[in-house]
Amino acid sequence: MYELLNQEKFNEAKNILRDIYFNYCVNDEFNNNFVIISIYSGVGGKDAEDWNQMLFNMYSKFFNKIKWNFSIIDEQINEYGGIKYIEIKVNKPNVYNLLKYEKGVHRLVRISPFSAKKLRHTSFCYVEILPVIDDPKFDIKDEDLKIETFRSGGKGGQNVNKVETGVRVIYKPLNLIVNCQSERSQQRNKEIALKILKSKIINFMNQKKLKKIEELKGKKIEIAWGNQKRSYILDPYKLVKDHQFNYESNKVDEILDGNLLLIHPLGAIF
Repeated sequence: MYELLNQEKFNEAKNILRDIYFNYCVNDEFNNNFVIISIYSGVGGKDAEDWNQMLFNMYSKFFNKIKWNFSIIDEQINEYGGIKYIEIKVNKPNVYNLLKYEKGVHRLVRISPFSAKKLRHTSFCYVEILPVIDDPKFDIKDEDLKIETFRSGGKGGQNVNKVETGVRVIYKPLNLIVNCQSERSQQRNKEIALKILKSKIINFMNQKKLKKIEELKGKKIEIAWGNQKRSYILDPYKLVKDHQFNYESNKVDEILDGNLLLIHPLGAIF
């Protein structure tokens, strides 16, 4: 490895590191799965929803740079163009164990574009990473499901606001809700929503030590102070800090422009 780096054969070195990571460091049944990324706005109002938009832009630019195909499954946009919530499907295998390190609260500090006095604001969003289970080995009872349709609000053509192609699936025992409006066909949206729902249920069921439904749904983390996984500071100085791995970079503009490898703990093997 040292010889390869000394000879500036970086691609060969990266391939060796990838092989070591996936063959010896990872023992996960979700290795080959596609991934669902959900981003939720937290404390910060308009600023948090604008921060959600910035995070989505960062991830989408990153996926485009490394040529990973992705699609928007569901989104809620405010009147200012900010995002209250967005769900993205990354259609590429062997990425869950790379992207799972993005999970957590992401904090932004900057001069608020919504402040007439140009005050510094702090905003929070939560990023959830979930592997998609391709062929879930269980059935859901019809009586446990509630299925609703709605008019899609995103891009998709003239029929978007005229036909109820969007599908909302509610799993009543856990009060899990999955929306899908990415396809023109209501049936196709229903199929995708059910697959995502089953994936979420399986991930909850894998937490076998948790007994209560409230615990099964995972410990609720407040999307606010004290829980951040990563901080992005634009003012009074520029810095991105990953609190989980205690790693810093002052290249915040490049990171927000999609160069996620500069702060990701596994950036060297992407």
